[in-house]
Amino acid sequence: MKTSSRETSERLLQHAESRLSPGERMVARLSTDLDWNLHFHAGLVVLTSQRLLHIEEGRFHEWKLAAVEELVLEELGPTTALHLMQDGNAVWHWRITAGHLREVETFISRFKEQRGLAEEGVESGEDDDEELFTPEIASTEPRFAGKPLLRLITFSRPWLGLMLVGLGLTVASTGASLLGPWLTMSLVDDVLIPLQSATHEINVQKVYQFVGGLLGAAVLTWMLQWATTYVVARLAECVTSRMRRTTFEHLQTLSLGYFNKKRTGDLISRIGNDTDDISLFISVNFIDFACDLLTIIFTAGVMFTINPVLALAALGPLPVVAWLVQWVRVHLRGGFAAASRAWSAMNSVLTDTIPGVRVVKAFAQEKREIERFRQHDQQIFDTNDRVNRTWSFFEPTIAFLTEFGLLVVWSVGAWAVAHEHTTVGVLTGFVLYVTKFYSRLDAMSRFVASAQRAAASAHRVFEILDVKPDMPVNKDTRKVGRLRGEIEFKDVRFRHGTRQIIRGLNLKITPGEMIGLVGPSGAGKTTLINLVCRFFDVSEGAILVDGNDLREIDVMDYRRNLGLVLQEPYLFFGTIADNIAYGKPGATRAEIIAAAKAARAHEFILKLADGYDSMVGERGQQLSGGERQRISIARALLVDPAILILDEATSSVDTETEREIQAALDHLVKGRTTIAIAHRLGTLRKANRLVVLENGVISETGTHDSLMKHSGTYARLHAAMEEVNHA
Repeated sequence: MKTSSRETSERLLQHAESRLSPGERMVARLSTDLDWNLHFHAGLVVLTSQRLLHIEEGRFHEWKLAAVEELVLEELGPTTALHLMQDGNAVWHWRITAGHLREVETFISRFKEQRGLAEEGVESGEDDDEELFTPEIASTEPRFAGKPLLRLITFSRPWLGLMLVGLGLTVASTGASLLGPWLTMSLVDDVLIPLQSATHEINVQKVYQFVGGLLGAAVLTWMLQWATTYVVARLAECVTSRMRRTTFEHLQTLSLGYFNKKRTGDLISRIGNDTDDISLFISVNFIDFACDLLTIIFTAGVMFTINPVLALAALGPLPVVAWLVQWVRVHLRGGFAAASRAWSAMNSVLTDTIPGVRVVKAFAQEKREIERFRQHDQQIFDTNDRVNRTWSFFEPTIAFLTEFGLLVVWSVGAWAVAHEHTTVGVLTGFVLYVTKFYSRLDAMSRFVASAQRAAASAHRVFEILDVKPDMPVNKDTRKVGRLRGEIEFKDVRFRHGTRQIIRGLNLKITPGEMIGLVGPSGAGKTTLINLVCRFFDVSEGAILVDGNDLREIDVMDYRRNLGLVLQEPYLFFGTIADNIAYGKPGATRAEIIAAAKAARAHEFILKLADGYDSMVGERGQQLSGGERQRISIARALLVDPAILILDEATSSVDTETEREIQAALDHLVKGRTTIAIAHRLGTLRKANRLVVLENGVISETGTHDSLMKHSGTYARLHAAMEEVNHA
């Protein structure tokens, strides 16, 4: 594999050298090992005295130095992103495993030096822009990235047929709503005006015909509007349901590093509140806007058909309305975005405080939390108040312009009737059309607020969807089925940001062996377990499982071989049986009971009112810490893992409960490769080997007795623990 990679690098370098112009020299180069989808893929970035080059198998791209603003480094845990910036936008990206972080930093430094030297002497490159935006770039950036409402349309593509039906019904219902004023003109001129003259007899039949026509138009409009509302509401639910599911599914693909940087309340707000805002926008606001727009267009056409002079008089205030709409749109855009952020912060306070209410009360911090809530609530109030000040001016102004437009129509219409340029019936119908026109224009102006609110919500949802998973994968990962459980660490290094946590660790664990990880806080014990679970990837080196590089194994298939028992067991809201069977949803009740008996949980479960059907409460709060731990052990037993991870499984319980849990663990570890962390060193005496970590490296390894004789780090930790126990 190494020889193949070297040959590929040499071939790419030769390709780069063949592209150099006369007098152009190579300044620095950077090898990339990932594509933007995080598949392992060799590439080369070359800095020359004039250009920046990107070479892959079959692809070549170039940028003149004067056209590149900067190269931006983004650390993403196990991977690193390098962004090429032009006009404030990232137009190209490279992804590289974190082990090459120093090389990336060096390359950026050389680029800055060369960019400063070449800035004045290099041409800007007027004809290169078309080459920069290749199909490959388009595939890495979401379409309409800066236009979230347009992205909503692309998101609803699976329901194109439903969209077309809704559009057709909207057009039909809008057309039907314009029949009433048209019939009213004839009713006034042919029936009502003649009734004022004593020489005309009342034509009852004609009256009934007009009234019947108006009633029919009203019923037809009602039926079409009902159908339109239902179809569009169904479309809205389909789109937002897909958004919720897609967003949640996408969150499951992201690593722990992403969630470590996000607040739970903010994510909940985006999936819940923001998608609700989008649903309301599509089902109500958007369909109203479509109806309003069509009504305005159709009404304007009818008015010009009836009387162009009156139509021009009626549309006089329209330019002012258009300017106001644009002014309000600009002011509301930032307001609704700020409101969404304020609500997310409020949700984060609630998700912190409500689950932690025991800690709040235990430390008498109720006033502090009330004040924190009050501050965030004040932020929401202030943000909404700024929006309302803008909106309170806008709506009355639109209403005034509407009344002004009607006043103009009545004035011009009265003059036209007096000079016999039109009839009373035409003027009456025209006034009805103008009223409909401006009422729709008023309603349409409200769309500005709802559209900006929906755009802010959609942007927050798409922010999640645009996050790329930061765990590199091979294109051809393979399934391994049931593992034997051999684990080997080969010169493993791991860094998080600027911290080097694991430093060149080598260790081999045989199938069925129990390893105890010991060391002071911050030594890298939990990090090592996270690497074994592949919650993170190594920065350098490799972890081999049964001889296979962990990065080449299908991660879902691999984790079916894992059992995990944490210091703070997490139970989901539901029954005890559901929690035990979480890793094996199809487990029978007999299998669940057998796992509970092996975990020493069966006896206390039977004492509960509903036995295995008892609800554990949110996060298992109905159970004690020791009971929750035994449920988590039963959960691990049920999946029959080949590799077992124990992370401080007994550190937070009393001595008697610890004995119960330890007895359950003794049953659990039999025949399984086990890696255990424990501060209570006595719980690791049954381990085949103890591995002592210090500053990310192995300082000692051996049995309990041999390490005690060695009088090293383990002996000091053991002595310190004994002092604590006797104190």
